[in-house]
Amino acid sequence: MDRLAYIARRLLLVIPTFIGITIVCFSLTRFLPGGPVEIKLMKMRGIGEGGAETTQGAAAQVGAGGVAGVNEQYRKELEKQYGFDKPIYEQYWNWLVVNRMGMKLPSYDYPNKTAWELIKGRIPVSIWFGLTAFLLSYLICIPLGIAKALRHRQAFDAASSLVVFVAYAIPSFALGMAFKMAFCGTVEGLWDVFPLGGISSDFDAVPTFWEWFKDRAWHMAMPVACYVAGSFAMLTLLMKNSLLDQISSDYVRTVIAKGGTRRRAIWCHAFRNSLIPIATGFGHVFRMLFAGSIIIESIFEIPGMGRLSWDALIGRDYSVFLALLALTASIQLAGNLISDILYMVIDPRIDFSRK
Repeated sequence: MDRLAYIARRLLLVIPTFIGITIVCFSLTRFLPGGPVEIKLMKMRGIGEGGAETTQGAAAQVGAGGVAGVNEQYRKELEKQYGFDKPIYEQYWNWLVVNRMGMKLPSYDYPNKTAWELIKGRIPVSIWFGLTAFLLSYLICIPLGIAKALRHRQAFDAASSLVVFVAYAIPSFALGMAFKMAFCGTVEGLWDVFPLGGISSDFDAVPTFWEWFKDRAWHMAMPVACYVAGSFAMLTLLMKNSLLDQISSDYVRTVIAKGGTRRRAIWCHAFRNSLIPIATGFGHVFRMLFAGSIIIESIFEIPGMGRLSWDALIGRDYSVFLALLALTASIQLAGNLISDILYMVIDPRIDFSRK
C-alpha cells in the first residue's frame, strides 16, 4: 500500500512540474523578439530574403515600427489574429485547456493544418527509428557490459573498451557525415551501398511485406547506427561497472560461502541489482524513443519529430513548437515515473513503511 501511495504522490507531482515547464517556455515565446508577428511583417516587406539587412536588424526595425507602409493598426490586427492581444495568463489558459496544449491551434507556417495534424504524421517515423535504436542499444550493450565485467582486465575487455571509447569520442553528427561520405557514393572511389537519406524508396507497384521490410532496413541502417553509437559507451560501461560493484559485494561472497556456485551468485543475485542504474536512466531513453534526434534526422533527411521541432523553432512557428514541447515533456515525465516503478520492482530493499 505504501508503494501505491508513493506512485500516487509521484503522479500528483507530474502536474505542477508540467505546468512549470510549459509556463516558462510559453512566456519566453511571448516576450522574446522576432516572434511570428515580426516575421509576418518582415515577409510583407521582403526583409531577410536575400536583402542586405540581417534578420536581427529587420526584427528590431519592425519591433520599433520602423518599416515603411506597415502601420500600428495592422500590427494590432496581426496580434489579434495570433491571440497575442490578450493578457499572458489568458493566452496560456487558452493554449493549455481550450486548445488542448496547442494541438488544435493552426500552424503559423501551414495555416491549413493544425499542430496535431503536423505532429501525428511524424510520430510513427520517430517511434520506428527510436524503438529500433532502443532495442539494439539494450540488446547489445547489456550483454556486452556483462561480458566485460566477467572478463575484467582480460584481452576481450581491453579490445572491447577500445571500440567503446572510440564510439563514444565521435559525435553523432560527425559519425553521420562520415557514414554518408563512406557508404553513400558522395566521395568518388568509396562505396555506394546505402541511400543518402529518407525512409523509403519510390516503388512502381505496391511492394510485398518482404520488399518493404528490406527497403526500410536499407534506409534505417546508418541512422540507427548513429542512434546506437550515442548511447553505446554509456550503457556498456554503466552495465559493466554496476555488475562489478555487485560481484564484489558481501552478499555475493556470502552466497558462495554457503555453497552456492559463482554462476548462481552472479545470475540469481548480482545481475538483478546491477540493473538498477539502467532502470533509473530509462526516462531519458523513453523520451528519445518518441522525440527523435534533431541532428540525425537532419543529416539523413528523416521526417521525424526532432526535425519538425527544429524547423518550427527556426521558423518561429510557436504553435507547433509548443505543442511538441508539451508532448515531449509529458513523455519525459512519464518515462521518469516508469523509471521509479522499475526501480521499486528491481530493488527489493526499497521499503516505504520505514520511518
